[in-house]
Amino acid sequence: MKAIKQTGLALFLLGLAIFIGTVFTGSFSLTQAELDTFLKEQNYKSEVIGDELQKAVVTPENLNIFQFSSAVRNAYTASNNHYDALIAKYNAEKNWDEKGKQFQYKISGKPHSLSFSLAKSAGKGPAPDNTALMWFLTFGLAIIGALMFMLPDIILLGKPGIKNNGIFLNAATNRGWIGWFAFVFLVTFYILLYFFPDYIVNWVYLVDPISKSISGNPASQWFLYGFLYCTVMSVMAVRMYIKYRHNKYQILRTTSVLFFQIVFAFLIPEILVRFEKPWYDFKNAFPLDYDFFFRWNLDELLASGAFGLFILVWGVVLTIVVVPVMVYFFGKRWYCSWVCGCGGLAETLGDPYRQLSSKTLLSWRVERIVIHSVLIFVLVMTGFALYTFFSGEGQVLGIKTQTIQDIYGFLIGAIFAGVIGTGFYPIFGNRVWCRFGCPLAAYLGFVQRFKSRFRITTNGGQCISCGNCSTYCEQGIDVRAYAQKGENIVRSSCVGCGVCSAVCPRGVLKLENGPEEGRINPTDVLLGNDVDLMDLVNKK
Repeated sequence: MKAIKQTGLALFLLGLAIFIGTVFTGSFSLTQAELDTFLKEQNYKSEVIGDELQKAVVTPENLNIFQFSSAVRNAYTASNNHYDALIAKYNAEKNWDEKGKQFQYKISGKPHSLSFSLAKSAGKGPAPDNTALMWFLTFGLAIIGALMFMLPDIILLGKPGIKNNGIFLNAATNRGWIGWFAFVFLVTFYILLYFFPDYIVNWVYLVDPISKSISGNPASQWFLYGFLYCTVMSVMAVRMYIKYRHNKYQILRTTSVLFFQIVFAFLIPEILVRFEKPWYDFKNAFPLDYDFFFRWNLDELLASGAFGLFILVWGVVLTIVVVPVMVYFFGKRWYCSWVCGCGGLAETLGDPYRQLSSKTLLSWRVERIVIHSVLIFVLVMTGFALYTFFSGEGQVLGIKTQTIQDIYGFLIGAIFAGVIGTGFYPIFGNRVWCRFGCPLAAYLGFVQRFKSRFRITTNGGQCISCGNCSTYCEQGIDVRAYAQKGENIVRSSCVGCGVCSAVCPRGVLKLENGPEEGRINPTDVLLGNDVDLMDLVNKK
């Protein structure tokens, strides 16, 4: 069995190495006819961009993706600079009509995104020309290797039961060199995904056939991400099934997040695009879906007829009715641990790192400040967006709504949720985003703390203070402190993952949805002369 695991590890590392190496393969250039077709599809009004791109990419040279990207970005910059100079000239001449005409020729968009669009048409090499083979050598080998590494644990781990032996002595799970390598890889991946998509165009080629079969369109970097997301969750779910095979709650929870991610967050939105409907994830509630009320999204939904109107109504109902009602009956666990894609990745890929979450009082204080600040930010931004949508104005109180949206999208949507939220798993634990940044988690937490039937009950008399519950709490809650006092655990940050209960050797902890009365226990030290203890017990 150990030989199978070692072989699997070797295959996984080989697939990963080929996957990384694919970035540096192939050449990129266009013929004049291909460039003309691209320009026609883009419907550029600029007369300069065609000449600039011709000089940049219509060449017999074999440009790698980095050279190609640099040349394309320089071409777009040169074109925009030409019209900026004309704008400045006509402005000095006070020729307002000619100045106004020049703006239509400027090309908007992020430079690397513009380069990505052209690179998809220009690539030649193993990834675009031998997609099936390269997919097998990357995704295929990595998946087979990972499964070969995990499946022998059914026998090697012995009888069912959570085995965390040596977890703090392992370089992969306690910030050792393997953990730091995983950290660097994940952070680099998210930086490339969000800010340099043209550099990973060869990875996108690998999933082009899959994208065309589902949505009818070539893959984008976001389709690649969605496919990778589902693939990683599916493979790591196998690990969860093996590790927690004695615990029905964990099995069902893992199956649930896997289903909602693959079906609702990946397949249904792509199929909707195939039928020329808006791309929409029906489980993604505002304010996690922070751009739901942005002008571009509202315009697209309203232009899509009855189906778009249905999505708009569903999004509002989901946020103000479904979410709080479900939290009242089941706590925020129904979403954060059973439905949410962010939580799904944290509970599968991130499970080996849950013990790394900080349990200090300082981290708890920072958590409350940061997550509620993000919630306030997104609410103010949404208020501005709705005001500008209905009023037709572009700013509120002298502040441009688009600027606020861009800041939030960069700092929270990309850096916090992506680069930090997932990339920092191997260093700071698996719920960095959910704990410190997710505005929906903050909203759910308010309801759970003050108006919910959910709690984790404790049997203090059975607690042996082993600390397993606190160690493996991904939200940094000191569960043991509650268990020692026999006090119900009612915290706005608790996502109800149930791992604290699963790792308890004495059955002290139990997740319950009971009556609100007696849910929050007093924390005062009570003396026998101060209270009728029997009366207190009966009330509980």
